[in-house]
Amino acid sequence: MKTYITKSTKSEKVQKIINEALDILESVGIPVTTKTERGLERMAVCFLAVASVTKDWTKASDKSHLKTRAIITIVNKNFEENISSGSYDDIRRKDLKLLVIADLVVNSGDNLSAATNDPTRGYALHPDFKNLIVNYGTAAWNKKLKAFNKNKPSLAELLARKRNIEQIPVTLPGGKPLQLSLGEHNILQKEIIEQFLPRFGSDCKVLYIGDTSNKMLHIDEPALKELQFFKLSHDELPDIIAFSKKNNWLYLIEAVHSSGPMSEIRVHELKKLLKDCKAELIFVTAFLTRADFRKWTMDIAWETEVWIADNPDHLIHFNGHKFLGAY
Repeated sequence: MKTYITKSTKSEKVQKIINEALDILESVGIPVTTKTERGLERMAVCFLAVASVTKDWTKASDKSHLKTRAIITIVNKNFEENISSGSYDDIRRKDLKLLVIADLVVNSGDNLSAATNDPTRGYALHPDFKNLIVNYGTAAWNKKLKAFNKNKPSLAELLARKRNIEQIPVTLPGGKPLQLSLGEHNILQKEIIEQFLPRFGSDCKVLYIGDTSNKMLHIDEPALKELQFFKLSHDELPDIIAFSKKNNWLYLIEAVHSSGPMSEIRVHELKKLLKDCKAELIFVTAFLTRADFRKWTMDIAWETEVWIADNPDHLIHFNGHKFLGAY
């Protein structure tokens, strides 16, 4: 059994039962890499409380039907915690959420179909899960575990599949594939990379893409450093940065869905941050539709470019001494 909690100050006895609880949960498909160590510890002790286990898995019960405040009381008494009674909603929203989704713990009364207002309703082990964990640490464990998991996709697999479904495949110039998370903002970023840059990018290399769920999804730090770009942790990073070595143009692109375009203030801030940059700066605001563009027209800075995904062959130039000159 591996050690899941390495920073805990709890006694060895309590750490042991917590690690055993997490070993059980991982073995039935609960994802343990999505939580912090403290989050794992909280999930484990709440699971132990619901299971009525303090040290002996053979004593596990599916008859407790505990309310969240009762869970806190049991956890504080048996597992060296000091959780506030006011944190009862965290039990439902965070600590037991994955176990309930996976049907390992049920929020029901004396029977699985109990009504929402049933006074006996509370958190309890699913009977099938209880019948499994009473075998933990025995010679029958592996056989029972295999039977329990047979033809039952784990929650980790289901969540991974869901994440894969809810992604937008993107191909960078040069053929490198990426996966952006689902959302209109990232749909527009896909259009910028696959439609705008091939038309107007003049052999651009994409140096940075900020996914809505991963701000550092794709980043070419050496190339940005060579151009004397500002610190990459800075909050002012545009959505997409691309560089045309042929023209020595650095494209700073905002994909506008709910946040603003390349305004006069935004352009001024970026110019100030990039005062040492070796490339000429090209400021671009991109929209999915003309209707989106119309909402932001008055905020767009002069001497910047506008591209609209539903009219991909055209640019709108907000006049000034520079012109992108894609043709």
